[in-house]
Amino acid sequence: MPFAAITMSLGFTAPPVLLGLYVGARRRLMESLRERADSLERELQLLAERAEERAEWARNEERTRIAREMHDVVAHRVSLMVVHAAALQAVARKDPEKAVKNAALVGDMGRQALTELREMLGVLRSGGDERRERAASVPLAAVGVAAAAAASRAVDDDGPCLAEIEELVGQSAAAGMVVDLSVEGDARSYAPEVEQTAYRVVQEALTNVHKHAAGAKTYVRLAHRVSEIAMQVENEPPEEAASSARLPSGGNGLVGMKERVSALGGVFVSGPTDAGGFRVSAVIPAS
Repeated sequence: MPFAAITMSLGFTAPPVLLGLYVGARRRLMESLRERADSLERELQLLAERAEERAEWARNEERTRIAREMHDVVAHRVSLMVVHAAALQAVARKDPEKAVKNAALVGDMGRQALTELREMLGVLRSGGDERRERAASVPLAAVGVAAAAAASRAVDDDGPCLAEIEELVGQSAAAGMVVDLSVEGDARSYAPEVEQTAYRVVQEALTNVHKHAAGAKTYVRLAHRVSEIAMQVENEPPEEAASSARLPSGGNGLVGMKERVSALGGVFVSGPTDAGGFRVSAVIPAS
């Protein structure tokens, strides 16, 4: 009788107990899986937001960089064109031969500006095609970052270099500027972004002389050092009788130069001199 009673008791109580334990364990498992799914969803959302922020930052950086490139290309070439056009107007009747020479220089400057603009636009178009081709298999944010980096590398590789500094100075001299170029140290090759930044600093500094100190004598100094490259462009105060081309200024040239140099870990300083001129100095690490 006791055995039968115990057996019957177990038969009646064990199934509900086991079922209750199973249901409880299943409920706890489902709640754990639901919490884990919610956590993964929140993490994915955060990752997506961060990726979008990085993509937006990359797009803004690339827009700023393109704006600097456009400013450097257009401002310098067009400034020289305006200077040559003013000289052409002044000597058109008195010296036809010099007028023809100035007209040819204006044409050359215009063609060079158009060539550089076409190269830059070609890089942007190729970056857009690459984004469209990869959009089906790669997230949009990652494509934006990769395309921005690719466009930056392409512009750096196709940009100007230090070997063209002498030609740059010669163009300003042809526009009537009295400019003296001096190079210290042994010339060597640097990373493309270093050479391009050094070139752009000198280019923009010469453009500012054309804009604000027409007729002033200018000194361009380039120094190749062990672990860095330094450049300085300094102009004397302009003569009161010197003619001015009245070139407009947007105030972005010095800002752009400082951004370029700072991005490479360099130092940029600009300001008036004690003699009444203006000096632009920059030091860029060689690597």
